[in-house]
This record gives sequence, structure tokens and C-alpha cells, in this order.
Amino acid sequence: MSNKSKLAKTFQKVINLRTATKIGSNNGMGICMLTSQNKFDQDDDDLFSIKGSKTHGDPRARQRAVMEALVAKLFAGVTSIKAAYAELQMAQNPYNSEAIHLADQAVVDELKAISELKRSFLKKELDLSPQVTIMLAEIQEQQSLMKTYEITIKKLEGEAEMKESEARSLKRQLDDSIAFNKSLEKKLNASGPISILENVQLSVLSTSHFVQFLHFSLRSMTSFVKLLVREMESANWDLDLAAKVIEPEAIFTKPSHRYFVFQSFVCKTMLEGFNFPNFSPPNESQCFHKHSRDQYLNEFKKLQLVNVRQFLAQKPSSSFAQFMRSKYLHLVHAKMECSLFGNLNQRKLINAGDCPDSAFFTSFAEMARRVWLLHRLAFSLDQPVSIFQVPRNCRFSEVYMENVNDESAFSCEIVDSTVDVRVNFTVVPGFKIGKSLIQSQVYLSPVNVIEIDPASR
Repeated sequence: MSNKSKLAKTFQKVINLRTATKIGSNNGMGICMLTSQNKFDQDDDDLFSIKGSKTHGDPRARQRAVMEALVAKLFAGVTSIKAAYAELQMAQNPYNSEAIHLADQAVVDELKAISELKRSFLKKELDLSPQVTIMLAEIQEQQSLMKTYEITIKKLEGEAEMKESEARSLKRQLDDSIAFNKSLEKKLNASGPISILENVQLSVLSTSHFVQFLHFSLRSMTSFVKLLVREMESANWDLDLAAKVIEPEAIFTKPSHRYFVFQSFVCKTMLEGFNFPNFSPPNESQCFHKHSRDQYLNEFKKLQLVNVRQFLAQKPSSSFAQFMRSKYLHLVHAKMECSLFGNLNQRKLINAGDCPDSAFFTSFAEMARRVWLLHRLAFSLDQPVSIFQVPRNCRFSEVYMENVNDESAFSCEIVDSTVDVRVNFTVVPGFKIGKSLIQSQVYLSPVNVIEIDPASR
């Protein structure tokens, strides 16, 4: 029988053993390369001598014990090579020349040990103690596995640290973006000259100009409402109760939608009287008169190019100053101001014709300025302009209305004509300019959520 055939036969026997072991040792421990003084016989039963064995009477048992020790040493060597190779890969990034040299040397040493084991086996020069060899092989394999696990842990820790670094970088980018957006919002809402429609002429003035400036004005309203809500939260207001006071029958699909109630209150208050030439009903106007279209457009251009605080300080008795004071007193109730700021100092200054130096009033004054300019622009048109509110419980119409809560659960059902969706309350009034219509913005509720008034059917 050739050496290759004998080796194949021997390994097949080891694989079939129930007690086949896959354990090893470390750094070549347990490999006994002692040259025998006598050559082995060719008989399979006397292939190996067993050092310290208690099975002299059973040749098959002697052969099985030696083969178990041989395979254990082989598996332990392979495991050691795997651990050394993992160390070699780990040392590549970041590059560590000393670690690479040590890992490379460990791989070479283990390959040499396996090669020597093969040589001893083929030349029948194995002389080992199976019990000691198996024990040392198990120690070697466990040490190699622990080394592999340590390398894996270091690799995972490195990846985790890299992910944390990426997360910190993205967080900084997010913070920079938020800061940049806030600076843009601050510039957009700054109480300075407004260049939009600066050079527009009466002959080319159209509804599209009004729509453009309307969106510009609504952004200022939105900014003020956000500031108002933040002040209310800082003062520990019950926002749910406050929303119920404004819209007692309002039903929200999400708690965050109560914001629309405060936006509705601000828009309604600021745009009240928009249909009248002086932005107030005749019985409330001290000097009611209607200007020509040219006069309205000139007022629009003039106030557009000045700083609102400077204008109020220089002309405390102007129509705009009176409008601004009136709207502030209606919008910010005395009890609300006292609750938000702890005193009525702003109210006293405004009543005296002065301008409070606060972010809250600055935001309000800019909103009032844009609403006033919108009114002046509307009466510069050659068509009548009016606003309209949508009554509660009216059926939703895409012609007259726009839904502000598009993310709500039932918004997708609006497309389905069989689903009856009703108006909960108006957030932003709509506008009529001659025969043109600018949609109102409304908050909707499904028909099965709100109680329908028979008169609205």
C-alpha cells in the first residue's frame, strides 16, 4: 500500500470516530519531534509507537490514539495560521510594519510546523504521547480562537468608532444647515427694505404680483406664529386648552396640528378689515377716504424701501402706525402679554407711540408691515379685491380650498368623490380679485369625525 493510500485510509478512520477532536495549541506547543531509534515495520498494527500509552495489548487502539493526536495537532496548527493571518490583515490598516512582520513570521512558523509534522508522518518517525498532545493542541486552538475573537472585536470597535465619527460629522453638517436656514429666515424676516416688486409699474401690475407678495406675507405670519407658540411653551401654557379657546370644536388628527389653530387666529386678526380701503370698517376709521390706485402703489413702494422701526419712530401718527398699534392690541391680549413677559411694558410703549426693543415686537412689526403692504398692493389693482372665510362643516372643494394637513390619514381619500370630507376651520382666508380666485387654506376632518350641521348640507 502506498503512503498516499495509507494516509487517506487513516484520515477516513479518524473522520468516522465519534470522539474526533478539532482542538489545538499555541506556538507549536505539544509537537514532539523526537526521532525514533528504530524504523517502523510495514504492518499497519505497528506503524506508530505510543509514548506513555496504556493500550499495548490493542494495536488498533494504539493506532487510533496516535491518529487522534495527529489530527488534533494539525487542526491546532491550521487555527493558529488563521489567527496569524487575521493579525496580518489587521496590521494592514492602519499600517503597522512591526505587527505585519510578527504576524508574517507566525504564519511561516506554523506552516513549517505542519510541514515537519507531515514529514514525520510520511517517514514514520512520529513519537508522541496522545493524551499530552491532545491536551496541548486544545490549549493552542483555544488560544488561537481567543486571539481571533480579540482581532474581530478590535475590528468591530474600529468600525463603530468610524460610524460614530461619521455621525458626528453629519450632526455638525445638520447644525450648520439649521444655523444657515435660521440666518436666511432672519434675513427674510428682517425689518429692513423689501426689494420684491420694487420697480413694478401700475400699467403692468397684475394678479400674479399680488399672489407673489401674498406668499411673501404669509411666510412672515408663519414665522411670527412659530415665535408666539415658543413663547407660550416657555411660559408653560396649556396649548391644548388655548387651542380649544380659539376653536372650541376643533378636532385634530395629530397633536402637532394644533399649530394651525394659532395660525388661523393670527391670520384672521391681521386680515380683518382687508376689504376696506383704510384696512378697517368705516365706523372704526378716524378719517375714512379712498386713495387713487397711484396713491396706493406709491405708499406700497415707499414703505417697502424703509426700515419699519425707523418709520414708526419718525411717523408715529401715520396710517400704518395706527394700523400696527390696533392690530397688536387686538392680537396680543393684556393677560397674554403679562403671562408671556411678566409685565405690560411693551403694551405701554406701543400705546405711547414708541417701539419696544424686543424680538417679539420686531417679528410682529415686520408681519404687520407686510400685511399692510399687501393691502396697499391689492387696492393698486384695477379689479376689486376681497377676502373670504370658509364656514365650518362645508364640503371640501379643490376650486375654493387647499388642504393644509396633507399628511393626515384621510388626505388621500379626498381624491375619492365618494368620501365626504368637511372643513374643520379656516387657517388662511381666500382672496377674490375680480373674477380670479386664490384658494383659502383649510384644516379638514372626515365626515365621521365631526358632527354635520343639516343647514350646511
